[in-house]
Amino acid sequence: MNGSVAPAAPGDPPLAPEMSVSSAPSPVTAPVTAGSGREPARAGNPYDALPDAVVVVDPSGRVLGLNVAAAKLLGADLGAPVGHPLQQIAPLVDETGRDWWAGEAFARATRSVQRVPERRLALGPHGPAVLLTARYLRDAGGLQEVVLLLRDTAARERLERSHADLISTVAHELRSPLTSVKGFTATMLAKWDRFGDDQKRQMLEWVNNDADRVTRLLAELLDVSRIDAGRLELHRQVVDLQKVTERAFAGRVAAGEPAERFALDVQGTLPEMWLDPDKIEQVVGNLVENALRHGAGTVRVTITADTDGARVDVDDEGDGVPDDIAVRIFSKFFRGKARRGGTGLGLYIVKGLVDAHNGTVAVERAPTGGARFRFWLPAGSPTYAS
Repeated sequence: MNGSVAPAAPGDPPLAPEMSVSSAPSPVTAPVTAGSGREPARAGNPYDALPDAVVVVDPSGRVLGLNVAAAKLLGADLGAPVGHPLQQIAPLVDETGRDWWAGEAFARATRSVQRVPERRLALGPHGPAVLLTARYLRDAGGLQEVVLLLRDTAARERLERSHADLISTVAHELRSPLTSVKGFTATMLAKWDRFGDDQKRQMLEWVNNDADRVTRLLAELLDVSRIDAGRLELHRQVVDLQKVTERAFAGRVAAGEPAERFALDVQGTLPEMWLDPDKIEQVVGNLVENALRHGAGTVRVTITADTDGARVDVDDEGDGVPDDIAVRIFSKFFRGKARRGGTGLGLYIVKGLVDAHNGTVAVERAPTGGARFRFWLPAGSPTYAS
């Protein structure tokens, strides 16, 4: 690393190992000092288009360049770190506090090693955690550059919490009905002759209800899985929203709710709605159940026709949804402060199903003071008729 080197010709490696840090870097890793007036030149740097932080260093561990995301993550100016040791700019240490760059010396010297699998490190002994992967760029002359990709752990931690919430929810929701089913079946098997027909029927009805509860939970989990993976399939046909709502009300009345607690109002002549009937019944059913569980008074569904589709408002007469909760209410596993039962998946599924139909859904305050969940669905016709 002594002396200057003539500029590389087109097609040459970006930096040979013997080049000094002050040599002209390659176009990909060329640093630009913020505020220098040369920021537009970075449009040709593909690393700047990446959402993750990228730091490029030479074989000795000195920084050759970094992208915008890296400058933000490390709290550095785009050009200032160039030429400094990586340990000063990003003091990467493992869980035992050992310097990561020093520990990778053997891998850098081993020609067959091309990359570093993702691992969790920290920016200093007491710094924030990051996820690191690295690529060793080699040619016939040996190691040329090391490209480090650093990723904030916040997204991964959210995913891990989501998985933990899923396991907790499934365990909690399955425990109660399965315990009930086990208890009733064990009792009937042990004392079958001691029970009358009415007692047997009542216990079997409880077992059936608990089995339905488990089935609904599993169906919700499958829906969430398909929504998250973008694999939700729609089987469209003409759907009458008024009849869908009437069936949702009838189901709740059959489950024991008083019929006078429900009201339906249809305004205007509804256009032809080409929807997935099962999915739309699930949307209406989830919103009605949500109004019963978290609201109060009459549950009123208003279906309003417009030129492009139909709007459905589900109102209750409860306390409404506070603004701080409204922004998160369609999130997965969100159950609010009251936590009045449920898995916290119903409204998340509602949003996923409405989005799949190219519709919109929102929550606001109803004229009665309670919550209003409003979703809009576009009118349509079968593909072969368009």
